[in-house]
Amino acid sequence: MTAIKTLSGVVGAGLLLALAQPATAQTVKMTAVAGHPVIFPWVKLADEFFIPEVDKRLAAANSKAKFEWTRAWGGTAVKLGSESGAIKDGIAELAFVSTIFEAPKFPLQNVSYVAPFMTDDVAMMSKVIKGVQAKVPAMAQAWTKNNMIFLGGTGLDTYHLFTKGPINKLEDLNGKKINAPGPSANWVKGTGAVAVAGTLQTYYNDIQTGVTEGALTFITGAFPAKIIEVAPHITKVNYGAQFAGALVMSKRVYDKLPADAKKIVMEVGAEYDTKFAQLLTATSASLMQKMIDSGAKPRELSAEERKQWAAVLPNVALPWAKDLDAKGLPGTVVLNEFVGQMRAAGAKFPRDWSKE
Repeated sequence: MTAIKTLSGVVGAGLLLALAQPATAQTVKMTAVAGHPVIFPWVKLADEFFIPEVDKRLAAANSKAKFEWTRAWGGTAVKLGSESGAIKDGIAELAFVSTIFEAPKFPLQNVSYVAPFMTDDVAMMSKVIKGVQAKVPAMAQAWTKNNMIFLGGTGLDTYHLFTKGPINKLEDLNGKKINAPGPSANWVKGTGAVAVAGTLQTYYNDIQTGVTEGALTFITGAFPAKIIEVAPHITKVNYGAQFAGALVMSKRVYDKLPADAKKIVMEVGAEYDTKFAQLLTATSASLMQKMIDSGAKPRELSAEERKQWAAVLPNVALPWAKDLDAKGLPGTVVLNEFVGQMRAAGAKFPRDWSKE
């Protein structure tokens, strides 16, 4: 009798344990890619927060889904600017997609680059871009049509001007060659300066050798590139924070996940978004102080000066919007929505790019 009771107890305990476990565990192989290395905050947070936090919450929820991760950061599997293709082609299941390097696929997401001087608040920029995506279906569909689920957005801290000598007034830019690549080249048009293409990897040498006399860039990029060693004068123009990309998951993978796993992935993605803005804001302030301590000479533009600088630029936002309209995309709708949501969020900008 005792043996029977013991056996019964063992069977009962085993049954309870079995009931407590997922009925059929779904192990999903996940390759996570980014062209940038893990030292960049958007990749660092994906590596150190998003992935382990999702795993932790799936386990705590006793979810049927379990991820088996392979991390391939720093271009080890996919080069910068090719991440969305890797997701679409099934090479990767999680990626950081830099929309600024994939503009043909995400033209509407780059609205902030044609409308500078809006806000230096990275969190506000991210919130507004997500708000515009929610209001304009075509903007959100840029992700889904490329087999991606948008998890959380990121941005770059506000851009400033780093130069060899001081810029005490707008006229001091006349004739100066400034590294300002891609869309940011439009931010020096009309100022008298000449935009010269380049990257954070080339700015130092360009300035040192006299190819240029400065660079237009952001603090978290300027510091590791040691720009102040050759261009110690920082004119804090505050061209504005910029939306730069997003953490995404393969839609094919996401659609097959159980409901609890989908909920966890989206919740952690939203937290990634918030944590990124907090991290970038704190890091930018810290690095600016470090540059000042190392001899950088900052000068902040007054509100009137910013208005003057913004006024001399050509309005590239309207042609950008009309060009997209002609291609069947809602460029004008996105521009108007972007400016409207910025205003509603409390941004105080010196020029309304949605008007002539």
